[in-house]
Amino acid sequence: MKIQSHFADLDTPTGIMRTYIHRPVGEGSYPVILFYSEIFQQTGPIERAARLMASHGYVVLVPEVFHELNPIGTVLSYDDAGRDKGNADKENKDVQGYDTDNEALIKYAKQQSWCNGQFGAMGYCIGGHLAFRAALQPEVKGTACFYATDLHIQKIPNKPGQHSMERLADIKGELLMIWGKQDNHVPSEGRTLIYSKLNETDIPFTWHEFNAEHAFMRDEGDGGRYDAQTAQIGYQLALNLFSRTLC
Repeated sequence: MKIQSHFADLDTPTGIMRTYIHRPVGEGSYPVILFYSEIFQQTGPIERAARLMASHGYVVLVPEVFHELNPIGTVLSYDDAGRDKGNADKENKDVQGYDTDNEALIKYAKQQSWCNGQFGAMGYCIGGHLAFRAALQPEVKGTACFYATDLHIQKIPNKPGQHSMERLADIKGELLMIWGKQDNHVPSEGRTLIYSKLNETDIPFTWHEFNAEHAFMRDEGDGGRYDAQTAQIGYQLALNLFSRTLC
């Protein structure tokens, strides 16, 4: 499908959140995917991925995940300075701030003619964690988490009982968990911990591990990590999930 792109600046309890919107051209209402970036915000690879998903008949919303900590429109570079700034931002935003961001995104989308009321979530790296966090919202029926960081450790600031893995009872939709076996950010023992905790619940989920590194979906920066063939499988798995759950 042909798509169009624009943005909206949304009010949240922690400030204005610029949100990039990619959606099919023309009239009609579609399922909405809340798409969460890496620490670098909407870079070229994130925008291309969002537009790819939109071309399959979805409205894809890409919020600036650290809107409280940066000027509107900030995109961090895939270099040491960008990585240091993004990691510092991650450690300075309480996880509950993402909950109010999610609420603002869903409220906004529900008011738009292009939204059919069906919601999913998707994300890479910290965005995989934030997509997992979005699954706590009752409207979110399907969530695709790609190499989600910090689910297995206490890294993102949170109040007692608010770590994402302590909120599993609030997840009502289906999860798709995708990992790289050579991911140094989420090692084997971390993945085992996450899998075990999910397996103790009634949450419907699928689990895929590929012989790939962290950020294998990213087609720019750290070029040795990108695996185009595996990335295509990842997109197909996410599209399969959303075709079943957002209908």
